[in-house]
Amino acid sequence: MKLKHLLFATTVALSVHTAPVLAQDAAVEAMQEYLMFSEYESGIILPQQLDQTVFETALFVDTRDAGQFEEGTIPGSVNIEWREVLDRIDEIPEDRMTILFCNTGSLSAQAAFALRVAGRSNVVVMQTGFTGWQQDAAYKP
Repeated sequence: MKLKHLLFATTVALSVHTAPVLAQDAAVEAMQEYLMFSEYESGIILPQQLDQTVFETALFVDTRDAGQFEEGTIPGSVNIEWREVLDRIDEIPEDRMTILFCNTGSLSAQAAFALRVAGRSNVVVMQTGFTGWQQDAAYKP
């Protein structure tokens, strides 16, 4: 009877330790697939490309923290901090362009990458971020 319990405990322990490795392998494989088949500029947009039509049809997601969002943002933007995008993926539409931005584009690029690996091909990052939008946007409401 004790041998049976020992074998069961060993099986459970191995399963618990193997599952994260398998999940990690799947995540790495998904990222590799995304990187290999993405066009060089497929996940970006520049402030100069944000004309009135883009502005009126896209959802803007400010990926900065709530304090920065409150200090100023692109009009009509929603605030989803960059590290929360996968937890709040249901708030990000699949049927229209979604433009993620932070101050310069670095944190929003991480969020956009995660969302694109998760299957959201309509998500782009605004290069140069909020700072670039303030300086170079083709359209400001």
